[in-house]
Amino acid sequence: GLIFYDTKVTVMNRVLNATVQRTADHAAPEITLDPLEIVGGEIRSSENSYFCQAARQLACVPSSQLCVKLASGGDPTYAFNIRFTGEEVHGTSGSFRHFLWQVCKELQSSSLSLLLLCPSSAVNKNKGKYILTPSPITYAEEQLFHFFGQLLGIAIRADVPLPLDLLPSFWKTLVGEPLDPDVDLQEADILTYNYVKKFENINDETELEALCAEIASQHLATESPDCPNKPCCKFTYLTMTGEEVELCPRGRHIPVGWENKDVYATAIRSLRMRELQSPECMTAVRAGLGSIIPLQLLTTLTPLEMELRTCGLPYINLEFLKAHTMYQVGLMETDQHIEFFWSALEMFTQEELCKFIKFACNQERIPFTCPCKDGGPDTAHVPPYPMKIAPPDGAAG
Repeated sequence: GLIFYDTKVTVMNRVLNATVQRTADHAAPEITLDPLEIVGGEIRSSENSYFCQAARQLACVPSSQLCVKLASGGDPTYAFNIRFTGEEVHGTSGSFRHFLWQVCKELQSSSLSLLLLCPSSAVNKNKGKYILTPSPITYAEEQLFHFFGQLLGIAIRADVPLPLDLLPSFWKTLVGEPLDPDVDLQEADILTYNYVKKFENINDETELEALCAEIASQHLATESPDCPNKPCCKFTYLTMTGEEVELCPRGRHIPVGWENKDVYATAIRSLRMRELQSPECMTAVRAGLGSIIPLQLLTTLTPLEMELRTCGLPYINLEFLKAHTMYQVGLMETDQHIEFFWSALEMFTQEELCKFIKFACNQERIPFTCPCKDGGPDTAHVPPYPMKIAPPDGAAG
């Protein structure tokens, strides 16, 4: 926390350029994607998604081939090239960035089950934020999580921010910071957090009975075996994916009483914290990331800085964009139509601005640090910087 973000990024960029493994004399791996597989926007089965099509084809490419130097120049070097069946595209930049955008849409949809909407978003807190799906994973899913980690590393080397909305707990676990059992639980699952708090704050047995009765009315509790009319909770709870699990051996048969209510609350909290960390999935993600960038770099970054480096800012800052715009021959910032252009953009909502950026350079977000301020000759042209506005092609004006 004592080092400025820009300084960290400079060090990080030097390390990335020093760990390049694919040199200019190696041809870039190429994958072919079939856009017709996902036509109509509805992916019929997850195998057809761009994510799975790419994972299958890159599975046999050594990860060293994906470790390229940081993107710079008009058409930068990317980890791999993409051909879309039946489409002719100039250069490699546009299709690569479109691919990353499409994959992020797939990851945050129901077609792939790697990410899960955090339970809090059901009650309008942290709406649209995702976490890794906490469940035992198959070997095939482990491969997909590994590829997801590789994509994070590939995006960092390409300096293309991924439009992913992940909870801070994901970034904390990724950089190896411990989770806070209060703050992180409240962010991810506010209903469970409030439920646990109710049990922790009970003062006497009558309150406990009233609470169990309240829970029974929501069908979460059953009747007590000793006196049939008295509702009671058992040592079970629902996981984030909706399965009922026992919180301890034979939990279904153990009622929650005055003497063990704190054990019950602690057990629910640890269940959620374990789900948030989902160690099996995170190990695979980190292994994938570590095959593209040195994991030691993560020790200097805070979770928020890691998110900024990987995903940029989720909103477009127009002043920043203006400062990085180049007017080509014969145009000036004071021209009337240029002034009209900026005042029109100022009326856009953030959603519309993202669509404008997507239209202009095939990605929705712009990197948080601008390479052109380093002043090197080759750094001035990392798409989407600078944005170029050109005069019309025709002579009509």
